[in-house]
Amino acid sequence: MEFYKIGQEITKLRKEQKLTQEQLAKNTGTSRQTISKLERGNIDKISLQLFVKILDSLNYELEISMKKPFFYFDVNAL
Repeated sequence: MEFYKIGQEITKLRKEQKLTQEQLAKNTGTSRQTISKLERGNIDKISLQLFVKILDSLNYELEISMKKPFFYFDVNAL
């Protein structure tokens, strides 16, 4: 999953719970700027610990599953 998709999901969850970026940042011990960068998918690095804190603050947890294969095909062969 790309960072921007993760960011979109975090934005959606935050807004559903009527939290501002500032409130989420305060709840997780980070800055509003970090939350903003994460939500835009424009963050170089984020610690797993912080990511789990963010999800925990939103009442979600991280689940790891096997990646489903994505098959590339030649559109000219159709």
